[in-house]
Amino acid sequence: MTEIDQIKRVYLLGIGGIGMSALARYFHFIGKSVDGYDKTPSQLTLDLENEGISIHYTDDLTKVPTLEEKETTLVIFTPAVPYDFQELKYFMDNGFQIHKRSQVLGLLTEGKKCIAIAGTHGKTSVTTMTAHLLKQSAVDCSAFMGGISKNYKTNLLLSERNSPYIVVEADEFDRSFLQLHPDLAVITWMDADHLDIYGDHESMVKAFAYFVMQIKKDGTLVYRKGLNIDNDWNNSINYYSYSISEEADFQAVNFQIVDGAYHFDLKTPFGMIEGLSLSYPGLMNVENAVAACAMALLSGVTDKEIGDALPKYTGVVRRFDVRFAGKKTIYIDDYAHHPRELEATIRSVRDLYPGKRVTGIFQPHLFTRTRDFADDFATALDLLDDALVMEIYPARELPIEGVNSDLILGKMKLKSRRLCQKNEFPEILGEYDLEILLTLGAGDIDRLIDPIVSYLRQKDDV
Repeated sequence: MTEIDQIKRVYLLGIGGIGMSALARYFHFIGKSVDGYDKTPSQLTLDLENEGISIHYTDDLTKVPTLEEKETTLVIFTPAVPYDFQELKYFMDNGFQIHKRSQVLGLLTEGKKCIAIAGTHGKTSVTTMTAHLLKQSAVDCSAFMGGISKNYKTNLLLSERNSPYIVVEADEFDRSFLQLHPDLAVITWMDADHLDIYGDHESMVKAFAYFVMQIKKDGTLVYRKGLNIDNDWNNSINYYSYSISEEADFQAVNFQIVDGAYHFDLKTPFGMIEGLSLSYPGLMNVENAVAACAMALLSGVTDKEIGDALPKYTGVVRRFDVRFAGKKTIYIDDYAHHPRELEATIRSVRDLYPGKRVTGIFQPHLFTRTRDFADDFATALDLLDDALVMEIYPARELPIEGVNSDLILGKMKLKSRRLCQKNEFPEILGEYDLEILLTLGAGDIDRLIDPIVSYLRQKDDV
């Protein structure tokens, strides 16, 4: 890849993706001409356009860099863009510098102290928490996050004090995280997922093993207690476990909930940190916070800095995101799209709001994931009082015969369950006694958020 300082134009195919948009913002910040394509407008693409980045939404060769610009243009694409896409074929056929998002992220972390957060669930929250703890300390950091931080209103943080630390979300999809060579790393979960890429769970675990092998000598891995991590994967690094329920190197102890906030002490290999608190809801976020605190401590953040910063953490957009709180109804939006995540979110809601009726709207994501985990999805959704299941969001996939949302519904035991079309919302909600309302999924279900909030405002005065 040509040196960054020789690049004049950066063109991104799939610029509206959460990881791609962070790269777009980074290159725009350092003074490059940045533009790109995305399939549909969104709040994220609108924000990018408001920041001065040009975006178009049709496959249009008149908008792409010319052959004369080839030597000074970097093209970045996401695996969600099909290889027969006209613009991508143009770049490939004409010898442009084309890199996947993960390759560019790997290059940007070279020469830095890279903190990489991996795992099939929780990595966005741990990444954002870790970045927040470092940002609020003397250590500081830059960060490429897989979600919009509510503290900073962005998915990109840049160091103000020339910190060597760069916090990145290490995505296992398409084996992207194998482009990274971190100094410090976290693995949150290794549940079966992305079997369209890996084929089986064992192959996915092998990819995590390769990720661990790439941690630099004398570096550190912090992993969730109970994961099948083999210290022989890399015998030149340090290993620490973390947990909120089991004996571990980093462990939340003396745990209690007071006025909706979680209070705990943190046992660490370096001593006890007493009196930590987290106001962000969801028990799984306490576990995420333990991992983030471990990363912060290992990066040189002090106990006091952690104690001061953690209560100020306000979360990530679409991660246990309270969008409306009225006299009767509380509406929470969450990105949960794997059975384990659905279960964790619903159980956290039950813990926070005991005795309340919980109504969930779920949009399955990917035909392959629905096929592979239909039984588990059914079990998780049975934890609701009412389940409204939308059609599958296909993302990058073509339909699979016999795989649809009825596959999940047919396996559920819950009486109050139904298939719903997107155009039925929000009016269909009038048929339900809404106390706690959840929207769940990783597709375009987020397009329903504003209409639902408007509907609830009319029906339930704040």
